[in-house]
Amino acid sequence: QVQLVESGGGVVQPGGSRRLACAASGCAFRNDARRWYRQAPGKEREDVARITSAGGSTNYAESVKGRFTISRDNAKNTVYLQMNSLNLEDTAVYYCNVWSGADYWGQGTLVTVSS
Repeated sequence: QVQLVESGGGVVQPGGSRRLACAASGCAFRNDARRWYRQAPGKEREDVARITSAGGSTNYAESVKGRFTISRDNAKNTVYLQMNSLNLEDTAVYYCNVWSGADYWGQGTLVTVSS
């Protein structure tokens, strides 16, 4: 059974940092691009970041460019999202995603930016 499990969410003050992780099990996904999405209350889901299979190429939403960094450790079958300089607009549920013959999603982890 394929599972994606996100972790690392929580409450952080504006200007702070947080590192999310998404561990995959049941399938290696080593040859697949991995993505992070987020959905803020009352808003549509946003494609935040993407990383290619070998990690050689990354893409970011304009709203997070320069502040967020996506990375992956294929040996651990895990993808990370390092989030710096967080602001109130970054409050959302963050989901990891991979398409590998089917669309796989994690359950999401809530990041709340609040003073």
